[in-house]
Parts: sequence; C-alpha cells; structure tokens
Amino acid sequence: MLYPSCASAQPLARPRLFPFSLRRMALSTALAASAGIAPWASAPAQAQPTARTAFVHLFEWKWTDVARECESYLGPKGFAAVQVSPPTEHAWIATGDGAPYPWWMRYQPVSYQLDRSRSGTRVEFQDMVQRCNAVGVGVYVDAVINHMASGSGTSSAGRSWSHHDFPGLYGANDFHSPVCTVSNYQDAWNVQNCELSGLQDLHTGSSYVRGKISDYLVEMVRLGVKGFRVDAAKHIHPVDLAAIIDTVNSRAGADKPYWFLEVIGAPGEAVQPSQYDGLNGNQVNITEFGYGPQIHGKFKGGRLADLRSFGESWGLMPSSKAVAFIDNHDKQRGHGGGGSYITYHDGSTYDLANIFMLAWPYGYPQLMSSYAYKRSSAYDSSFGPPHYGGGATQGPWDGGVSSPACFNQSIGGWVCEHRWRGIGNMVGFRNATLDHWAVTDWWDNGNNQIAFGRGNAGFVVINKEGGALTRHFKTSLPAGRYCDVISGDFSNGHCSGNVVTVDGAGYVTLTAPSNGAAALHVGARVGQGG
Repeated sequence: MLYPSCASAQPLARPRLFPFSLRRMALSTALAASAGIAPWASAPAQAQPTARTAFVHLFEWKWTDVARECESYLGPKGFAAVQVSPPTEHAWIATGDGAPYPWWMRYQPVSYQLDRSRSGTRVEFQDMVQRCNAVGVGVYVDAVINHMASGSGTSSAGRSWSHHDFPGLYGANDFHSPVCTVSNYQDAWNVQNCELSGLQDLHTGSSYVRGKISDYLVEMVRLGVKGFRVDAAKHIHPVDLAAIIDTVNSRAGADKPYWFLEVIGAPGEAVQPSQYDGLNGNQVNITEFGYGPQIHGKFKGGRLADLRSFGESWGLMPSSKAVAFIDNHDKQRGHGGGGSYITYHDGSTYDLANIFMLAWPYGYPQLMSSYAYKRSSAYDSSFGPPHYGGGATQGPWDGGVSSPACFNQSIGGWVCEHRWRGIGNMVGFRNATLDHWAVTDWWDNGNNQIAFGRGNAGFVVINKEGGALTRHFKTSLPAGRYCDVISGDFSNGHCSGNVVTVDGAGYVTLTAPSNGAAALHVGARVGQGG
C-alpha cells in the first residue's frame, strides 16, 4: 500500500498457481480455473510433482535472504511464490512516523533502477529470482506505478528529486494537473487523478508515462519475475492500467506475468473491484479485503461453527477472482482503511485462522511474514525492518547462520509467521487437496470446535476452546497411517509428530489440543514419500 496516513480503503489483488507437473497440467488447469487459481502461462523450468497453491509476502526481506529462504524452506514446503517489497530506488526518510527508515518509504519511488533499493543490488535481485525459480518458487514484485515520492528529498541512492522533477525519468508534463488531493471517495475522478497523502500522482493516461512503467515491468519479466501485485491500483483508471498490462503482456511473449491488483471496494465508494475484472483478458485477480474481517468476526468472539457456509454467499467476491488473506502489511498495522484483522499479536488464534484459510476451498491464499512492531501508535507501527546503524537491513539470514533468526516478537526481531509449523505445513495440505475443491464430512459442536474434509485428500480439526478435543471422526480418506502435520513435520515418509491410523471405513481418532488443531492429507502418509 501507500503512505501510513492513507485514510480510506485502498486496493489489492490476487495470483495464480505456480509450477505443477506437466503430466497433470490439463487436470490442474481445469481444477484451478474452477477453484479460482489461474495456472501459469509458461511452463516451469523444473516440473513439480504436485500443484503449488499458496504464496507468502516476505515483507522487507533482503534479496539475498529471500533467495536463501526459497532454497531452504519455501521450495521444499511447496510454496507457489514469494511476494517481495518494491525493487526501486526510493525515498530515504529521516523524520516522521517510524523514522528513521520507516517501511512506507519503499512505497515512494524516485526511479525504476533495480540496484537502488534497501533490499539490495540489481545483481542480488537477479540472483534471487533465478534461485527461487530453480526450486519452483516464483517471485511476485510489488509494483508501485501509480505515483512517485512526495515533496522533495534524497533517495536511497543519494540522489535528489523535487516537485514534479525526477531527473532522467519524469517532468512536469508527466503528472496529473492541476494538483489536487484525494478527498472524496464517492468521486472516481478525484480518486484516480489526485494525490494521495501528497504522493506525486503520475499521468498514467500519457503514452510516455505508460512506456516508462512498461519498460520497468518488462525488464523484471525478462529477469524471470513471474507476477506483479499492482499497488494502489484503485487510484489508476482501469483503462490506463489495462493499457499498461496489455503492453507488458505483448512484450513478454510466452512469459506473460501473473497480475493481481490492490483494490478495496468499500460500500458506497465510486471505485469498486468489479471495474477491474476485465483486465488481463479477464484473468486479473483482486485481493479480497472482506476476507480478513469475516474471519476475525468468527475467530475473535464469534462461533467457528458458523463457518460451514463460508464463502461467496457471505458477500465475498468469486473465488476465481480472490486473493484471500488473514492480514497483510497494511491491515496488521491498521493502515489503509477500516476493518478488524487477526495478526501475529493474537498468538494461537492467528495460527488457527491461517490453518483454516489453507484448508478451506476459497481463493488463492496469501500468507504474511512480518518483523515485530508495536501497535500503540501510528509512529510505532510505521517502524521499518530490523537494521544496522546506517540503515542497512539486518536480515534473518545475516551472519552466515545455519537457520534464520525467526520467531522473535520483540521489537527489532523477525516474526516469520510462514515458518510457524501449523501454517507452513498446511501449505502441503492445500497443495494435496487442490483436486477436491469442496468441503466434505463437516462436523462441529455448535460452538468453536469444527472439523471437515476435502474429499479423499485431506481432513482437518480446529479447536478454539479451553479443553482438548479427542474424537472418533468419520472421514473420506483412504485407509492408512498418516502424519498429523500440525503436531510434527513430514519428510521422506517419516513423521516427527503424531501418527494416526485411518481404518477401512474412513474413521480416525484425532486429538486437537486447546486452541490447537490436527490435520491429515494424502501427501503425508507414513511410509510413503509424499
């Protein structure tokens, strides 16, 4: 998103399925379409044995650390892709909320040079993309193309810019005129032609501006980037954004990227997500901002039993269009519009909410991976990532360590929610159950204990009550011994957690601890490779 003081609803988007086995391509394509996950246009460099169906935002990670995380964790765990922070030369902020070096300075571009961001150099960026692609993990770039940095100042590369003057890139004719402020969300012209929080609004109707933006995006596609999240898409007219997407797709040839858009459609506002549905040949995806508040309502004071009918009938956009998420970098901080969201601060409730999202057949799930921050004020929640004295990011893989410095919820630490066992291991559950895009064998206790299956591919129990739940459940799983992937890890046919047996009639006894869960899937059968 944009600047932390953005007052009204903002935009987001949704991606496709990444590498899958070529022998399953036809089936996976059909299922992905019905499930709301569009398959990649280009074949992967390395065919995968199963579909990949979830992605993670490694918020403010360095390129070198993202590369290592792809190889050590995301690839082996079956993640489809990783969303990275904007790779541009950006404002270098010394004062104000969260200063020095707040997270939002990444959303104030000064140029499109790839070797000028605080995440690293162009060479490191290219190396990251190649290494992630090699293990089946695509890279989605957060593309900030609606605006340039506000005011004037010095960039991350030590260069200066001023009002409507970005040397070598944009001048006065390349911005919307007359200058105005976004102030009326019932007026589409105001939303799409004025400055949001003082950010200099690009004239995206200009062929020159579109050309410069397209050059930037095409350059990344040619480096191997697989998709784009278009930041602040709500503030770009659909006709303008369509022209940019079509140009990039045309120039990309067979390597057409995946597109998802940040578009919040608050009731009564003039700009709605549906106005962008036709972009990218009707295959563009939109981030569903209504998903998180609905989940919050049931996991924080509501009843999980009500989730039996969860989905489009609750007012959510079609699954085929939606990127689902429990929280993101804006919403966990209370930035960018209203609504209540569960975050890592909620502990086991956050774990359970993500387990549900990955088990439930709706949309394309986006996981959040954070660094620790305070929620007490806008100043605190604007703090940037852990850094050294001069502002260089201190990444979780720094220091030649054998494992990343994760699970630190003290200020200045990396939280790495995607590595929480219940969350990380449920990515495999979602991959294994793609072919069974429906809920079966539902059970609930009328309150906050639920269980459901995904046909003969998976079964999950979620217990958000004060005591442990042990029950003999009816499933549709084939007989065999299974690893409970919430209690332990499964690798090469072996389970480090609880092993349970499903009998010939599909029954299994499962225990979910207080505020805990249990999950089985056919990709984690003990004695088989998975």
